Amino acid sequence: MASAAFEELVEDFEFLEDWEDRYRFVIEQGKAMDPLPQALKVPATKVDGCASQVWLHVRTEGDVLEFDGESDAMIVNGLIAVLRKLYNGLSLQDALAVDARAEMARLGLNDHLSAQRSNGLRAMIERLRSVAAG
Repeated sequence: MASAAFEELVEDFEFLEDWEDRYRFVIEQGKAMDPLPQALKVPATKVDGCASQVWLHVRTEGDVLEFDGESDAMIVNGLIAVLRKLYNGLSLQDALAVDARAEMARLGLNDHLSAQRSNGLRAMIERLRSVAAG
């Protein structure tokens, strides 16, 4: 179950014909995010397993998952923005039920990311699932 914001993103992707347009769109999504405050770029928020530096500030508000993040790589910032659309605002139970790999495949991302980027994406998803699981 994906969020409404992710469903809108899927619709936007359908209008983009080739991977380069989609790649640019993902980067633009990342550029539109507010930067993560420097005080949150600490070892506890750093995601291991990513080729670039990635920080995710994941929190629960009641039964709802919310997170912000930032990377030093433009495409990874875009992937964080995509994950925010997929997960932010979902209940913890719904967040755990998300098949992130299948949802990302709807965008065609699985086939076009390098092995290192795919590993980093998996690491970010695992961090989100870990917090959602408590």
